[in-house]
Amino acid sequence: MKLRNRQRPAQSPRSAFAGFRFPPDVIVVAVRLYLRYNLSYRDVEELLIERGVEVDHVTIFRWVQRFTPLLADAARFCRPRPSTPT
Repeated sequence: MKLRNRQRPAQSPRSAFAGFRFPPDVIVVAVRLYLRYNLSYRDVEELLIERGVEVDHVTIFRWVQRFTPLLADAARFCRPRPSTPT
């Protein structure tokens, strides 16, 4: 009896945002507000509430801890390279 090598079908990589209650746009905006404008987690919470999104400041803290490295890696490709002196 021969055993066949079964190859699993290629699966697309899971999104880093999979399984979260809020859409990726809300998460990215919250993290960017915190990082860019030096706001507290409670300030970001208030800004999101003004826009109709109720989220706890602890959740924003967890988003910042999880998604900051991903956003930094994504932004690294957008930055211009330093010019070399001629």
